[in-house]
Amino acid sequence: MSARVFKSFMRDFFAVNYDEQRADPEAQRLDGNGRYYPNCSSDVWLRSCEREILEPLEGHASGHIPDWLNGSLLRNGPGSWQVGDMTFGHLFDCSALLHRFAIKNGRVTYQNRFVDTQTLQKNRSAQRIVVTEFGTAAVPDPCHSIFDKFGAIFKPDGGTDNSMISIYPFGDEYYTFAESPFMHRINPCSLATEGRICTTDFVGVINHTSHPHILPSGTVYNLGTSMTKSGPAYSIICFPNGRHMFEDAHVVATLPCRWKLHPGYMHTFGLTESYFVIVEQPLSVSLTEYIKTQLYNQKLAACLKWYEDRPTLFHLIDRGTGKLVQSYESEAFFYLHIINAYEQDGHVVVDICCYKNPEMINCMYLEAIANMQTNPNYAQLFRGRPLRFVLPLGATCSSSCGSKRRLVKSLSLVGLVTTPTPSPPSRLKHSASQYADISYMATNGKQERSAGKQEEEEGGINLVSLEHSQAEAYRIGNGIFLRPEMLCDLGCETPRIYYERHMGKKYRYFYAISSDVDALNPGTLIKVDVVSKSCSTWCEPNIYPSEPIFVPAPQPQSEDDGVLLASMVAGGLNDRYVGLVVLCAKTMTELGRCEFHTNGPVPKCLHGWFAANAV
Repeated sequence: MSARVFKSFMRDFFAVNYDEQRADPEAQRLDGNGRYYPNCSSDVWLRSCEREILEPLEGHASGHIPDWLNGSLLRNGPGSWQVGDMTFGHLFDCSALLHRFAIKNGRVTYQNRFVDTQTLQKNRSAQRIVVTEFGTAAVPDPCHSIFDKFGAIFKPDGGTDNSMISIYPFGDEYYTFAESPFMHRINPCSLATEGRICTTDFVGVINHTSHPHILPSGTVYNLGTSMTKSGPAYSIICFPNGRHMFEDAHVVATLPCRWKLHPGYMHTFGLTESYFVIVEQPLSVSLTEYIKTQLYNQKLAACLKWYEDRPTLFHLIDRGTGKLVQSYESEAFFYLHIINAYEQDGHVVVDICCYKNPEMINCMYLEAIANMQTNPNYAQLFRGRPLRFVLPLGATCSSSCGSKRRLVKSLSLVGLVTTPTPSPPSRLKHSASQYADISYMATNGKQERSAGKQEEEEGGINLVSLEHSQAEAYRIGNGIFLRPEMLCDLGCETPRIYYERHMGKKYRYFYAISSDVDALNPGTLIKVDVVSKSCSTWCEPNIYPSEPIFVPAPQPQSEDDGVLLASMVAGGLNDRYVGLVVLCAKTMTELGRCEFHTNGPVPKCLHGWFAANAV
């Protein structure tokens, strides 16, 4: 395959494919208000909770909520943009707010409460932002010299503990997470903050992901970054189920980062029955820039570096030995969430919500959200698709060395074989409005077998032999290069599966919210059948649901035998509305809902957990 053909393939792979789900941005100006995305109310992300709802609030129920559904849907996410007269700069900076929908015998109540972090306490006491966040620099403290700031770099308590991303159980306790080493224990009934854990106190990691994995046994695994004698490394942390999960925590595997001064940004990781799956994207955290941010009081986002010409790496680590088994490469992409990973017939399948690059992070700056309707590129900057990568296990070189050499030579022309010291990375800019028109991924699942495709098949052998899979893998030099297939031609985010039964195992369905802001209804819930590559959806005008959580029926007869729970808010002026919708997971039809009218604005949330024991 020639370099020209390969570049053409990748350009088409990441091209925008507007279909009936998306409209022409220019045509959207015809609404008379000069808006590019008239169906999308970005204000749902700009709200701040003004008064907590500490006592359970009764709502108005309609339809039928199954009698067997009892427990609490716990949610976490951005709660307030404001501290005194100051405003945070990025969605990830907002003070963490918890939500609870308590369900019992068909009745539902609602509460919300801020996570009582030390960062929140300091900010409220000073009535200004005094702790630096991802996209917001703190007000300088004139009492701190540059030597004080340098010393604070090496103290875990020197940074933010704003755990506003997710909620996970450790035994019978529930903890809030972000990407710092801090997590907060919360009461699942009152939402009160009851304690704080710093993982650094128990294992030598400086941070960890927002999405640990909970095994059926109750043991928890998470991925963190640690500092070793040879440089930064990724560490898999095991928290054994028991009374002393944190005291007994230990590292079971360590993998050196590919760049000594640039560990990769990690939001999640994968786990199968035999392997830990670390997907090392070329978005890195520059350690030298981190020191500068601490010394010169800059926002943490200044540390991020995007190596657009470097591949994304897939690492398989044996869960039994903790040793690296094999690594793979793919075209560079950015991701936040791995949908699921599992083993099948000599392959590891990894499904990921992918983006061409990390510009979607810039789309979540306050300025970018507020100006979304006047930015014709916003939807493309946020464009992502769920992709499937298939990693062949034990792949060996074929005997067709001549063909292999031709493939290696052609790919080397576009820089996919050699791995020298990386070139200077591109800085992650800080405003989505600064970007020009960029094509985003869409159509690999629909690609035709062109002459270029046939030429490639003659020049190399696809190592993926998984039945019904369109994903590909090719031997390139001493490595294996992966090409994904598309699972669904819709933007999907915050994906969930029947986690308790199918995490790390073969599965058929996942559920997500739409990430296409230019869709006919951006507030769409999506069910994806990864076998048939088909989708079904639920939506309602001007309603914006959050991450759908699957709850199985008693003695479920199939993978989708259960319900989906999703909190929802309304766009526009109705900012005091919040609700819970219950869908049949099989048919994606509504079973029932409960709606609440509160005493103040309710922001949209991010992630959560269904706590069946918190009634």
